[in-house]
Amino acid sequence: MTTAAHRPATLEDVARVAGVSRSTASRVIAGTGFASPAAREQVTAAVDQLGYVPNPAARALVRGGGVRLVVAVLGTSAAVLDDPYVHRVVGSAARVCTPAGVGVALHWLPFGDPRRLNQLDGDRSVCGVILVNTTEELLAAVPPSLRGRVVSIGVGSATVPSFDVDNAAGSEAVLRHLYAAGRRRIAMVTGPRWLPCAQRPVQTYRRLMAEAGLPERILPGDFGAARGRTAAGEALRRWPDIDAVYAISDDTALGVIAGLRDAGVRVPGDVAVAGFDDIPLAGMTTPALTTASHPVGRIAVAAATALLDGRPAAPVTLFPSALVARASA
Repeated sequence: MTTAAHRPATLEDVARVAGVSRSTASRVIAGTGFASPAAREQVTAAVDQLGYVPNPAARALVRGGGVRLVVAVLGTSAAVLDDPYVHRVVGSAARVCTPAGVGVALHWLPFGDPRRLNQLDGDRSVCGVILVNTTEELLAAVPPSLRGRVVSIGVGSATVPSFDVDNAAGSEAVLRHLYAAGRRRIAMVTGPRWLPCAQRPVQTYRRLMAEAGLPERILPGDFGAARGRTAAGEALRRWPDIDAVYAISDDTALGVIAGLRDAGVRVPGDVAVAGFDDIPLAGMTTPALTTASHPVGRIAVAAATALLDGRPAAPVTLFPSALVARASA
């Protein structure tokens, strides 16, 4: 039951019914500090009578553990906060945090200024930080007092656990699919050079091309569709004989398809196109996009859960990526 029809019981209500001070009631409920056996019995009876449910956010604030989990995203501009990938991370983290009474906040870390982490370090309301687009420089800038309250989606370190997709294996599955379909002149559009996790697919591409005795045809990318469209034109000018393009993000791949169509190139008749991420739009385009899965939600849930549980996580947790074959390749 509640103390009134319009509100749940509070800690003050428990203390009043039990006939003890608020601090005594708090110690009994939290299981910390001294309280007499009689006081414990009275508080327990009051909790049962009132149906009191402790507020986890209030408990966190009292013990200095914080009431906000921050998703801190490294980017060259604040526009990175508009990335649908970032939105999926925040939404998935919120599914874990909301039942625990912990809010989720989004924070931009300007590229080249990792000291911005110090702002979070001094904020008592922050219970944990999920780093996104992590670099070695950013990891090195994590304040010692934040260690144990930080995880990374991307590259990690000895003190910062990492949760990420196995994009090397996913990229290999896509590239082998292209090869099995008879494609031999395969170009690649990469991600940002400054992002370590974006380099794993590049290394995979180079290894597979070398094993097959095929030339490397690499164009820089930024995960965006506009860059993919431009890259398609560059690829056709540099290598008019290309028969496939692999872009390491679906947005870039969709831009590539648009650029090829601008040039009158048929997809997949003349050039096959594949991406990575399996975003919802990938299965609804014409042609539907061949890609590899990226369980962003599961990754973010695991990262947030590790922070809320306060238990040491494995140094690296990689989530599998699988080929999703569709009409574009």
